[in-house]
Amino acid sequence: MHSQTDSLQYDITLGGSPSADLWNEDLAPAREEDKTWTWQSISGLWVGMVVCVPTYMMAAGLVAEGMSWWQAVLTVLLGNLVVLVPMIAIGHAGTKHGIPFPVLLRSSFGTAGAKLPAMLRGLVACGWFGIQTWVGGSAIYIIVNIMTDNAIAGSVIGFLGIDLGQLVCFLLFWAMHVVFIAYGTESIRWLETYAAPFLIAMGLALLGWAYFKAGGFGAMLSTPSQFIAGGAREGQFWSVFWPGLTAMVGYWATLALNIPDFTRFARSQKDQFIGQALGLPLPMALFAFIGVAVTSATVVIYGRAIWDPVELTSQMGGTAVVIALIALILATLTTNLAANVVAPANGFSNLSPSRISFKMGGYLTAGIGIAIMPWKLLESTSAYIFTWLIGYSALLGPVAGIMVADYFVIRRTRLNHQALFRNDGEYSYRNGWNPIALVALVVGVLPNLPGFLHVAGFIDSVPAVFQEIYTYAWFVGLAIAACVYLLLMRNSMQRPQ
Repeated sequence: MHSQTDSLQYDITLGGSPSADLWNEDLAPAREEDKTWTWQSISGLWVGMVVCVPTYMMAAGLVAEGMSWWQAVLTVLLGNLVVLVPMIAIGHAGTKHGIPFPVLLRSSFGTAGAKLPAMLRGLVACGWFGIQTWVGGSAIYIIVNIMTDNAIAGSVIGFLGIDLGQLVCFLLFWAMHVVFIAYGTESIRWLETYAAPFLIAMGLALLGWAYFKAGGFGAMLSTPSQFIAGGAREGQFWSVFWPGLTAMVGYWATLALNIPDFTRFARSQKDQFIGQALGLPLPMALFAFIGVAVTSATVVIYGRAIWDPVELTSQMGGTAVVIALIALILATLTTNLAANVVAPANGFSNLSPSRISFKMGGYLTAGIGIAIMPWKLLESTSAYIFTWLIGYSALLGPVAGIMVADYFVIRRTRLNHQALFRNDGEYSYRNGWNPIALVALVVGVLPNLPGFLHVAGFIDSVPAVFQEIYTYAWFVGLAIAACVYLLLMRNSMQRPQ
């Protein structure tokens, strides 16, 4: 946290006093001495986020849809190579200008309008935060019950729908997050960097355990795709591949927006580029493969496929279950802190910088994580890949398109730092809102809306063309929003000279 003297120096650096409703120390451009993240730090950040339960299960939905194991893993890899492009592009702004995601949004959406997409991103993260915290708490619950012969298992508390032991374990894991929130982003960097090698080692150890226990990975890896001639879904590969690919892109569409929250601390563009290129696509594919291979082995070991790693580790017995679940808890903690705390914390801070710091924003995120009762959210969530992931990718893709178009084409990577923190600068547009960005956002979302409403079950049927468009939701939204934004900005007096 910067001192009062630092804040005065920032005022001078920015060319005068910034507007109180746009500036605090957490949103201010990072100082040179704050830029300590090497490519190893950023790679560690990504490994820490990648190694988690949803990634382990990522390929499961694709295998269930008929893909062979290698088709599923390759789809995961391709999706992450695609999302890596906007990830590095938007990350460039963080490294060059030292600003977080909500501040970068001001150049395209306006000093007030930036609050809308920042909170859209933040609310998605709050939902993920609650879900991941519940997963980690469940792991603690299993460990304690195995070690104590089900001593904390009890009757369900009526209005909650879970027992007291589950509630206590959930709150314990939740409290772990609050500790790191209290110590700020540097403590998160420390955790991610040192946890990454351990998490990779544990993943490979699990793979080795499954291989030797089953005498090979079992029948699943030798099962051909259902899309080949004579297969149950012959000729239908592309109808599964494209929505699957879009879902894989959608998985990190959230981080593609707020990656400046981390790259603002990178030492150089080389560090953020190499760190992300090494830390995201290959570890995602590797961990997806581990999920498929280990699950394949469980068919031999236990007589049925066990996709859920929490359930799997509970079956192991002995000290193996404790070690595995500790690794699972650590993996969930590292993912949740980086992916689902930083973005909403900065987003809440951006709503009222003079009143809400990064820490306070983090505490608000943690509070919402409890309030949504994530165990109930999970009960009612169906079609995880094709509804949830593609659904919010249709919303966030247009935001990414607008940001990339504005930063690289309109601004040519140049930003006026002073104007980013003032209500009377070039980014104030019309009372703080850029109507062009709002129009581009709406136009980018609209083509995907009928398909989403149909898949989510709100309407019975839509024309086939809208179902086809929704298959490519993130790509469609990004491309349309970027094109509309560029066209209108270039024909507007609001374009910088």
